[in-house]
Amino acid sequence: MDMDEFLVAAEELLAIPSTADRGVELGRALDFVLGVVGAGVTVERFESGGKPSALVYRGAERPRFRVVFNGHLDVVPGTPEQFEPRRVGDRLYARGAQDMKLSALALAMAFRDVETQVPVGLQLVTDEEIGGHDGTGYQLAQGVDADFVVIGEYSGLRVVIESKGLLTARMRASGLRAHSAYQWLGDNAVLKLMRAVDGVLAAYPVATEEVWRTTVNVARVETEPGAINQVPAEATAWLDIRFTPGDADFANRTPAEVTAHLTALCPPGVTVEVDRVEPPHHADPDSAEVAALRRAAQSQGYSGDFLRKHGAADSRFYHQKGVDAVIFGIGGDGQHGPDEYADLTTVEPYYRALTAFLGGLR
Repeated sequence: MDMDEFLVAAEELLAIPSTADRGVELGRALDFVLGVVGAGVTVERFESGGKPSALVYRGAERPRFRVVFNGHLDVVPGTPEQFEPRRVGDRLYARGAQDMKLSALALAMAFRDVETQVPVGLQLVTDEEIGGHDGTGYQLAQGVDADFVVIGEYSGLRVVIESKGLLTARMRASGLRAHSAYQWLGDNAVLKLMRAVDGVLAAYPVATEEVWRTTVNVARVETEPGAINQVPAEATAWLDIRFTPGDADFANRTPAEVTAHLTALCPPGVTVEVDRVEPPHHADPDSAEVAALRRAAQSQGYSGDFLRKHGAADSRFYHQKGVDAVIFGIGGDGQHGPDEYADLTTVEPYYRALTAFLGGLR
């Protein structure tokens, strides 16, 4: 890898504010990385929900891929300064540096630089941060298939074989409006909702340290517009729940079953609406591909240890189709925060591990 070439390209890519609300910038980021890959490949373009994506491979006809490299080029919103990359020692600060433009760029370069006899695909999407359904999910619905997938989310060259599922739900409390000076004439929906929240958090306490269990985040609480001297009759809480593959309350449960479970934790007068249930992800730790990827990381001086992720990723779409997918990316810190950065010391070892992995495919 020419690190100077990489850094020039990385800073140009990071300067593109490719957030979900900027369709033109999403297209710019996608076209930029396709330009890095260059000519002599087949590029299939897709679009769903206004979000562009691409699938790159060698040959005229799309095969069933032995391996797919998957990278997303969209980022969460940031301040204007975060789209002005800056280097401080071995750190490159910018929105998307860690999550995950640098890993995506390295995946693209490894795909470009290694020609192998087995079919390899490069999947570039622009909607992972808002759910992935119009990128990875859409491409799989169009028949894209693979034996094994490497997703370049950050991991510090460790191998993520398991990640949590995601569901979002709303709890709605109904009461009776009244003058606040005469509380006994009303029924306060906010207080009822608070009891419901307490019931859910009693079952799934707020995590105060890293722990591999189901967690519930109370993301928002709202009540109807009204005067301060009114007893509110309506209140709503939004929940973000991350659950482990082994949690029988949520894993392999239908939205109706999840609704019934959460409702049982609430007092009368509170209803639950489940917006979506996204399954957890798991890959076989003993597969030949996982072993080969770990050896490739170890050859670069990294442990290749297994890692479990608390957040959801596009790996879940492959998992639902019975395809093993792992997360394997560079190092860094500050994901989605004001000081997000990539650890530049991990970039070349990451690229070399990817090329060694591809070169050993059979």
